Amino acid sequence: MARVLLFGMLGDAAGWRERTLAEVPATLSALRALLSAETPRLAEALARPGVQAAVDKTLARGDVALTQGCEVAFLPPMSGG
Repeated sequence: MARVLLFGMLGDAAGWRERTLAEVPATLSALRALLSAETPRLAEALARPGVQAAVDKTLARGDVALTQGCEVAFLPPMSGG
């Protein structure tokens, strides 16, 4: 099982903000592909520059392995000011 969170415009594009997956994809890129295949609007949103992912509350750099019980959050681009 994996918990997936979508923040900001990513949740708007998908039509949901939190979801539990019974099957855990092997990697972050596999999860991104799975979610993208379900919703074209979410696929476009996830492909935008600056979208980041956090696995178990730690920003992921590159593709990382996912484990049973993990939490993955996709974060929209942020600007400071």
